[in-house]
Amino acid sequence: MTKIKDIINGTVRQIPTWVVYILYLLPAPYLFYLALTGGLGPDPVKPLEHEYGEIALQLLIIGLCITPLRQYFGLNLIKFRRTFGVLAFTYVTLHLLVWAVLDVQALDRVIADIIKRTYVTIGMAGFLLLLPLALTSNNWSVRKLGPSWRKLHKLTYLAVILGGVHYIWLVKGIQFEPLIYMAVILGLLALRLRKPQRAVPAAG
Repeated sequence: MTKIKDIINGTVRQIPTWVVYILYLLPAPYLFYLALTGGLGPDPVKPLEHEYGEIALQLLIIGLCITPLRQYFGLNLIKFRRTFGVLAFTYVTLHLLVWAVLDVQALDRVIADIIKRTYVTIGMAGFLLLLPLALTSNNWSVRKLGPSWRKLHKLTYLAVILGGVHYIWLVKGIQFEPLIYMAVILGLLALRLRKPQRAVPAAG
């Protein structure tokens, strides 16, 4: 098991972050292309909006997995944590732009929806929490903010919870997919509340 872990960690160290950026950004133009060419159905705006939002939530969840993977399994993916955070913010922004520009299409109606529709209010709150995190996801901000940087980026936990609630509230009726997402989010956050037990050394 240790050998497999070392191989995985060694492989991860060889992968530059730009590879992850490219791989995860590729779906964005492809989905937009599908929307333009009828690949997302006769009314593509809502499916496009949904796809961008779901990818954003998945990326936030992947970011939550990184610390438990290191603590419980010894897999070190820390170098990609900020990468996944920036990617998540990118897809949240795309999700927001599709909703505001292609779906609602008017600033006054956008403001009215934010005020009147609870799920939109929750989603916008999550976006606003992610905004300072995206702006400070660079080495200069880490050096400048010092210990405060880690405290600021704990807003990710609240943002991902709001994302899960937004998804549950958005769908009509009880659907299992958003509930599963929320269960995974809460489970990953719960892992952070308990310290992993140290492995007992084998008797020599």
